[in-house]
Amino acid sequence: MTTAFTPLITARQQGWIARRRDLHRHPELGFQEVRTAGIVAATLNRLGLEVQTGVGQTGVVGLLEGGHDGPTVLVRADMDALPITEENTTDYASQTPGVMHACGHDAHTTIALAVAELLSEHRAEIAGRVKFIFQPAEELGRGANAMIDEGVLEHPAPDVALGLHLWNESPVGVLALTAGPFMAGAGDFSIRVEGRGGHGAAPHETRDPIVAASAIVSALQTVITRSVPPVERAVISVTSFQAGTAFNVIPSRAELRGTIRMFRPEIRALLEARMREVTQGVAAAHGCTAELEIRDLMPPVTNDPAVTERLRRLFRQIRPDLEQVTDMYTMFAEDMAYFLDAVPGTYFFVGSSDPARGLDYPHHHPRFDFDEAVIPLAVELMTAAVASYVLPGYTAADEAATSAN
Repeated sequence: MTTAFTPLITARQQGWIARRRDLHRHPELGFQEVRTAGIVAATLNRLGLEVQTGVGQTGVVGLLEGGHDGPTVLVRADMDALPITEENTTDYASQTPGVMHACGHDAHTTIALAVAELLSEHRAEIAGRVKFIFQPAEELGRGANAMIDEGVLEHPAPDVALGLHLWNESPVGVLALTAGPFMAGAGDFSIRVEGRGGHGAAPHETRDPIVAASAIVSALQTVITRSVPPVERAVISVTSFQAGTAFNVIPSRAELRGTIRMFRPEIRALLEARMREVTQGVAAAHGCTAELEIRDLMPPVTNDPAVTERLRRLFRQIRPDLEQVTDMYTMFAEDMAYFLDAVPGTYFFVGSSDPARGLDYPHHHPRFDFDEAVIPLAVELMTAAVASYVLPGYTAADEAATSAN
């Protein structure tokens, strides 16, 4: 038996777009996705999936059990929004002050629900099962581990993990499938600089931590340019500088905070060693002391080469009109990394911008929005990816024929 999903996707896309807009109007921050999780659970229950709620606080899991034995495919989508005040004026703009979907998670949730809808109609033909994971708190970097700690990768354990992210740095019609590490590992750091405070009129009597911290900010830039090999990818960004409370008082303490990004553990170790040497040395030169702390947030997102090549071939058969980028790397981080560390799989990007319509603001921008034509496209791609594992009757040739019509 053959199954082509494209005609159904075309017929149902407006309903899915309406769902995305509803989720966009009602964004929720990490571990607060109560309304969103409720919609997800109700939809999965209606589709007849086995549903678990409250996994990792607000996560939802839906298990679609097939009629025959076979592999378990994990499909992951994130649900949370960001603490950003939306500046768009569309009729689906956020109705929650100070919170908006500025990264596309409303679409990710919609897409995964649409895939569950399509596949649930072929339950009897499925050989294996599909485990849909709707994850909270991706933006906090803690949602994936929260669900993993509560057993989401057990009973049953997935054989392959799949996920996608809308990508507003590329237009609709461009896919990015990179084998190996392609999204950076991330950590955050703090540097506490201790000096000796005093009157702003008598700086010679102080050991000014503001001057020392300012010099540390400048010196840290040389870690990347003079310590990290040029063929490696790494970032150090100081994003916060806190010191002082009055215009005429030199404080005794200053604090810097920021982020580091890299792709390999060896570079992570190099960054920490050099940052420690630089901060302590520069602080000492100014008569101060400095203490560096680095907290690892997540490892790089690393795609399994075999799974990635499988999807590349499948997508070329289904949609030969789409451009495939196979060497895209970004310093953005994602806690999908934890799922892919435990299960071989692939996380791919689907271009979502339309510059001609002004739908090309970057992720996390208060005017972020995307071309909603990406929703049926992403549903088509993810459904095909899962079907290639669990639907013996599924053929890419049939799907390609319907896509061309």
